Amino acid sequence: MEGIRLKDFPMDWTAGVNDKMVRYCKEAPQRSHRVSYHIFHTFDELESSIIKALSSMYAHVYTIGPVQLLLDQIPEEKRQTGVGYSLMKEETQCLQWLQSREPSSVIYVNYGSTTFMSKEDLIEFGWGLANSNHSFLWIIRSNLVEGESTLLPPELEEHIKRRGFISSWCSQEKVLNHPSVGGFLTHCGWGSTIEGLSAGVPMICWPFWWDQMTNCRSICKEWEVGVEMGNKVKRDEVSRLVQQLMGEGGRIMRNNAIEWKEKARIATGPNGSSSLNIDKIVKEITMLSRG
Repeated sequence: MEGIRLKDFPMDWTAGVNDKMVRYCKEAPQRSHRVSYHIFHTFDELESSIIKALSSMYAHVYTIGPVQLLLDQIPEEKRQTGVGYSLMKEETQCLQWLQSREPSSVIYVNYGSTTFMSKEDLIEFGWGLANSNHSFLWIIRSNLVEGESTLLPPELEEHIKRRGFISSWCSQEKVLNHPSVGGFLTHCGWGSTIEGLSAGVPMICWPFWWDQMTNCRSICKEWEVGVEMGNKVKRDEVSRLVQQLMGEGGRIMRNNAIEWKEKARIATGPNGSSSLNIDKIVKEITMLSRG
């Protein structure tokens, strides 16, 4: 991983060698040598140097992403009813609201399913979005603020009503692929990262912990489809980055994101690397079961 910095590593830094997280980071790679197959939710062109390095360490390395693009190819009549990608109830009103917005005019804001923040951070995000003068779809889970209510000050709510829409959860794939969405403010979880790339949407990165730090580095420096926020949420920075991403300053990132969208589509196409790997895995599993 060329150019990687200590701050980009997916772990908590501590002097305690017996720290639980340190032990996990040490033991997990060791255990990976005990299995026969290594399957990664990525695609070859996205992380080619890393896949090459892993392939020199392990006998069977398969990239099978983006998974949602493969799932979307399943004919409607063959899909299991009632089975979706999300573990939480999705609201649909936000999709109706998006219909009323101009193309590529909305910044979509979602911090994932487990990230949490302080009430102060929530309010700073709110004022930053409201002051950006761009439309925004803001996902606020009921448990987003640790130990506190997610209710916003009345004055802020009034400002939000002018340009924003708040939802508790949504179908992220549908939102990111909606024509009205032009940017994504994300915590950089891998699911959100690869969904954003698959949809061709540039990102504002606010990583929280674990792999999100490494993903942020790749988004901003390797793939050049995003910009990074500081750890401390400040409304002026939120506004500035939204304006940059959605304006002329984000043109190169938008173009790069569209290119990655096409590469993801090719990887999951009829002769794409991920599609071929899926076929290989199925054949090998079938042979093992028969043996």
